[in-house]
Amino acid sequence: MLAERINRLTSSLVRDILAAASSPGVTSFAGGLPAEHALFVPDLAALPAGALAGALQYGPSEGEPALREQVAAMLSAQGLPCTAGQVLILNGSQQGIDLVAKLAIEPGRRVLVESPTYLAALQSFRLFGAELDGWGSDEGMPPAGRLEKGLRTDTRLTYLNPTFQNPSGACYSHSERQALAAELDCHSLIVFEDDPYRDLAYDTPAPPPLVSHLQQAPWVYQGSFSKILAPGLRLGYLVAHPALFPHLLRLKQAADLHSNRLSQILVCDALQTGKLPAHLARILPVYRARRDAMADSLQRHLGDLARWQLPAGGLFFWLTLAERCDTMALMRDLLKEDRVAIMPGEPFFAVPDARSCIRLNFSHADAGQIDAGVARLAGRLRTLLCH
Repeated sequence: MLAERINRLTSSLVRDILAAASSPGVTSFAGGLPAEHALFVPDLAALPAGALAGALQYGPSEGEPALREQVAAMLSAQGLPCTAGQVLILNGSQQGIDLVAKLAIEPGRRVLVESPTYLAALQSFRLFGAELDGWGSDEGMPPAGRLEKGLRTDTRLTYLNPTFQNPSGACYSHSERQALAAELDCHSLIVFEDDPYRDLAYDTPAPPPLVSHLQQAPWVYQGSFSKILAPGLRLGYLVAHPALFPHLLRLKQAADLHSNRLSQILVCDALQTGKLPAHLARILPVYRARRDAMADSLQRHLGDLARWQLPAGGLFFWLTLAERCDTMALMRDLLKEDRVAIMPGEPFFAVPDARSCIRLNFSHADAGQIDAGVARLAGRLRTLLCH
């Protein structure tokens, strides 16, 4: 009775853990939740007269024209020249993953991904029947020469998260982006760059998008306002190669007609009036301080049990444990016994990996909660390893 792909449909482990972690008294390092006091609160009274009334009718599938112009200008300033005609407004960047999967994946088609990579992308690709190939390193970046080994003749899509990657926090350098783009240009495949964390840079700005260096390969680039403004707005965007954009637009029309117009008006106002840069200037020091607090706590409590890199941006630490460990059991015991939520590393790998890893979010808890939670994590891990 049901479609065959339903057999490949799995629950989101992140959403499952977040549901459990929402209980009172739980310290959550699990999801990529922004800090509560860092959420953008729009001033509805300051909107232009008639703006709200205009949001109540059906709108264009592509998105509000003014917002598309703002997004195109923003991306062009970041090093990805594009026009508003290439911009498609999304109900969150997760919708972009769904649309690209529908565009490019058929059962048995191979998709090349970083390993580890964003687990919800893996979930979506598997739903549509993709055979996943992964390249990997401790930092989540493709080592030199590994692209050719990962690509097969029937690979038609590669998914990349090269800026403050989820989960590893890695950020490809400018030269790495250029070199990888040159390799990708030699192959017949779509390059899909997912970039929701670009503006959460704590040391230096991120290099221009990888797809800006492509000369031949068709590409899709997407970003989100969830992490920098508020997830509840459910608003993201993609910009696509002209050969791909019409198909993505039709898929969007078939999915939901258009994205939420009120959210679009609020975000457009934040871009037009300079509220977004002001908001980022307020929240970046908060997240930088929490990143540094977690780095200090990790060194103090877990320095002999794991290794990690200090993320230059994004919301996560990626820990590789010094000894093999059942991180799913660690997650369950830690939540049940210590009231601390973490993400095990296994779901982020496209193919099985010998390493034991965990992902820790640092944006949602304050410094005191971070230190207490990391201490409890260290204690639980020592107990598990002793057994």
